[in-house]
Amino acid sequence: MHEMSYCISIVNMAVAAAKENELKTVEKISVEVGEMTGVLPYYLNLYFPEAAKGTILEGCELEIIEVPVTLVCADCNKTYHPDKEHAYNCPDCGSHKGKLIAGRDVSLRNICGE
Repeated sequence: MHEMSYCISIVNMAVAAAKENELKTVEKISVEVGEMTGVLPYYLNLYFPEAAKGTILEGCELEIIEVPVTLVCADCNKTYHPDKEHAYNCPDCGSHKGKLIAGRDVSLRNICGE
């Protein structure tokens, strides 16, 4: 149920962005959800309307963009998605020295309104 706390954080960020941009209405917000977060989009969609209730976001559309885990190999510079087939190592050189570059965060990507 940690998705509800993420929803509250998302609402707070989006409300702040709406105020900063002097929006009177918000039709849609886009949120990126990293594969490593453990946050389930189904529950974000389920809890978002309750978290947005009474705010400028009430009734707006929530778009969830799922971001896969992406690493870059420190040895050969290959960008890849770790998988079981390669023991989560680089598929090109077999190195286990991958640096995480995407897929670990939940972030507000965009807010649309007037």
